[in-house]
Amino acid sequence: MSYAVYGMWRTAAPLVVSGEEERILNRLAQAPSTPQGIAKKCRIVLLAKEGIANHAIAKQLEISRPTVILWRNRFSKKGSAGLLTIEEGRGRKKEIQKEKIEEIINDTLHTTPPDATHWSTRTLAKKHKVSHDFIKKIWHANGLNPHLIETFKLSNDKYFIEKLRDVVGLYLNPPEHALIFSVDEKTQIQALDRTQLPLLLTRGHKQTVSHDYKRNGTTTLFAALNILKGEVIGTCVKKHRHQEFLPFLKKIDQSVPKELDIHCIVDNYSTHKHAEVKAWLEKYPRFHLHFIPTSSSWLNLVERWFREITTKRIRRGTFRSVPELIQAIEDYIKINNENPKPLVWTKTADEIIAKVNRGKVILKTLH
Repeated sequence: MSYAVYGMWRTAAPLVVSGEEERILNRLAQAPSTPQGIAKKCRIVLLAKEGIANHAIAKQLEISRPTVILWRNRFSKKGSAGLLTIEEGRGRKKEIQKEKIEEIINDTLHTTPPDATHWSTRTLAKKHKVSHDFIKKIWHANGLNPHLIETFKLSNDKYFIEKLRDVVGLYLNPPEHALIFSVDEKTQIQALDRTQLPLLLTRGHKQTVSHDYKRNGTTTLFAALNILKGEVIGTCVKKHRHQEFLPFLKKIDQSVPKELDIHCIVDNYSTHKHAEVKAWLEKYPRFHLHFIPTSSSWLNLVERWFREITTKRIRRGTFRSVPELIQAIEDYIKINNENPKPLVWTKTADEIIAKVNRGKVILKTLH
């Protein structure tokens, strides 16, 4: 391939190119597989060989004059090989070796820094001499979150499977002519008052409150969540003994039509198993208590509702007295019951048992 010299262009001293080098440059310039950048470098040299001035080459190839000079000089020093190599410090940075990535993952999983319980992106980046953004990418690609932790506890109840199937059966296949209630107590709810007035939420400024507070007493909330409707029967009392639990059962009894049975899902707190409670239940045969396995509060749906009231109404609330706190709780229950939303259980007993068994296998391999 030859490049014509236009009469209107001033010529320059031709660049010296051997016959072999010219064949290489022509082949690279014409091959469809040659990267565009390399092909353009070859055309610069071929045009320079024809004696075309640097500014004319730059105009024809739509590049800058310094770029033309750069590659002319590079060819003069290194030949066609100089057009194919990238100088140190230019182009894409060298990729970090696979071994380095594996070392980072291994350290994340199996080691800790000397002064902390887990690695951060910056401490691990400092150890491996890479950027913390690179560490972040590796963690994200491999699902690693060493800064997060979740808690768990496997139940040791010897009747775990029987109780689990009983409770989950009520959620997924409730009996006819009956109502299912998830029942529990939220104890020691504190009436907290901040020591200074809060600063209100404004544009560009979040709401702020004083870090310290005054304790104005506590209350206990007995709650029964209607699984079918999402309505809640609740009452606040000073203590959570069987003396308070019995009146609450009576309140549930008065709220449910007489022709319906009542199934209550409860935990293993001694109040629920007290002799006087058992005696009362014998007199009211439509009541049936179903005990969840020990260390399995997640199985009681009312705990999920407790989280809702804590997050939405109690945690950030300011209460100057216990009656004010109780009024806030009662108002929340009233609003909940005006537009109730049932909490739907989806997991089957077999799915839960399989997950628990996997957890037991993992624990055995660790010890």
